[in-house]
Amino acid sequence: MRIVLPLMHRRRHPLVQALSLVLGLVVIGVLMVFGLVVAGVLLVGGALWLAWRQWQQHARVAKPAAPSARDPQILEGEYVVIRQHSRPTAH
Repeated sequence: MRIVLPLMHRRRHPLVQALSLVLGLVVIGVLMVFGLVVAGVLLVGGALWLAWRQWQQHARVAKPAAPSARDPQILEGEYVVIRQHSRPTAH
């Protein structure tokens, strides 16, 4: 199988060449401006989001903790009792 591409003929008229060049530059400029606007929105939105998270975290930490009547020598935590009998333990 043979692939045949249509020949792209070059426009002969200099005005058409200049207009196509200007049109291409305008399209590239619009795409660049659109990309910069999107990047700016993402940057500002990300900065605001990070500032909000830091403010929320600071507000949580700044609240005084309730005094604890626990013994500092006792460690608290969760544990699982494993019995070594004839039946295997499912975890």
